[in-house]
Amino acid sequence: MTDTLKIDNLHVSVEDKPILHGVNMQIARGETHALMGPNGSGKSTLGLAVMGHPGYRVTEGEIELAGEMIGELAPDERARRGLFMAFQRPMAIPGVKMADFLRHATTNVRHPDRKEGEDLIPMRQFRKELLEKMEQLKIDSEFARRYVNDGFSGGEMKRAEILQLAMLQPRFAILDETDSGLDADAVRLASQSIAAIGGGEMGILIITHHERLLEHNRPDVTHVMLGGRIVETGGPELAGELHRNGFDRIRADYPEAAEHEQAMMLKEATT
Repeated sequence: MTDTLKIDNLHVSVEDKPILHGVNMQIARGETHALMGPNGSGKSTLGLAVMGHPGYRVTEGEIELAGEMIGELAPDERARRGLFMAFQRPMAIPGVKMADFLRHATTNVRHPDRKEGEDLIPMRQFRKELLEKMEQLKIDSEFARRYVNDGFSGGEMKRAEILQLAMLQPRFAILDETDSGLDADAVRLASQSIAAIGGGEMGILIITHHERLLEHNRPDVTHVMLGGRIVETGGPELAGELHRNGFDRIRADYPEAAEHEQAMMLKEATT
């Protein structure tokens, strides 16, 4: 069985407002896909629906992971099966150190049948792995002693999520606007870090407005979302075109999706 993440005819609503309309996508492990589109096109909604966020209701379609339909699974169960999502604005967890958080999360992913209270990864083994990953990503070891995202800058939040990605080594990772709010140097570092830890074993979906994060992560496939639909799919050259020229050509080529985009924006502005 091919180890793939398959999204089939996915329709998603948020607070009874339809956002996604029949999205199809298939990502194999080892592939990097880029999902691009203007603000409000539904890109983040797709990631959150795949992860099982309760505020994003799947009204039609299926999400399949390695042959298993996961639409009824809770978010933590999806994570245990190898799904990971890096959020635009991750939540702070005051009082919980990065190292402790990562030790619990890594144990749960590696031992998905583990019950609460059962043994964690041995501390010596975990510490060795953590320090190796932090050295690889050029992150100071003191970072592991800080509370999760508590008082972190935007760049530090992104580095924390990339460190989680490196330790968890999920089968599939969804990176939602990892370049958001970062300066050029920080984006370059994030791009290099993702390339360093992705390797050939992880399927990656990079959600982004532009090409900067793809500098070291050349996509095998580029998808364009407009008005809650994937309207065009191509190779890395499509990402380059969108970076240079924006989305005017996409809106002109797909007027129905462009009209839907305008309707979504108008509805959002009046609610």
